[in-house]
Amino acid sequence: MDANIYNKSMKARVYVSFKSTVLDPQGQTICQALHGLGHKTIAEVRQGKFFDIELAPDARRDDAEREMRQIAQDVLANPVIEEYRVEFLE
Repeated sequence: MDANIYNKSMKARVYVSFKSTVLDPQGQTICQALHGLGHKTIAEVRQGKFFDIELAPDARRDDAEREMRQIAQDVLANPVIEEYRVEFLE
């Protein structure tokens, strides 16, 4: 069996944020607060969230990638207003 198929410590991180066309009031508030603190070089802040997901020890990388994209699309992000990115942490 190929040693690269299974990875006992595989983790995924899913980043979710508003699409660039969607208003981000929390990001705007943070930006204004930074300006109030004297950080005048900040032009814009977009806020988001991320999820760290530990995968089962017997998870296959290709299956995990497919499943993480489906979970991000169906559960973690609202595809109408949010976008997501999946990364694997080795």
